[in-house]
Amino acid sequence: EVQLVQSGGGLVQTGGSLRVSCAASGFPFEAYVIGWFRQAPGKEREGVSCISPKDGSTYYDDSVEGRFTVSSDNAENTVYLQMNSLMPEDTAVYYCAADPFCSFSGGWKYWGQGTQVTVSS
Repeated sequence: EVQLVQSGGGLVQTGGSLRVSCAASGFPFEAYVIGWFRQAPGKEREGVSCISPKDGSTYYDDSVEGRFTVSSDNAENTVYLQMNSLMPEDTAVYYCAADPFCSFSGGWKYWGQGTQVTVSS
């Protein structure tokens, strides 16, 4: 069974840090890219970041560039999103997803269950 199991959400104060994780199984991890998305109440889902475990290439949306870091532990088939300097506008449900290509305008093949990240002002 294909699974993307997320953990690490929670409540943090403005300026704080949080790390969310996405553990993948049931598909060839290094044949896919792992993307991070977020959706705030009343807002469209937006792409945040993605990483190719095969070659380590990464992408960040302008809204998180310089604050968030995506990384991959290929031995554990797990991708992490380290979130620093958090702001209230980062509050959202964060989802990881897998697809052969990192394209936020297209559909993604597999999705995690989501985890809530709340940043208090």
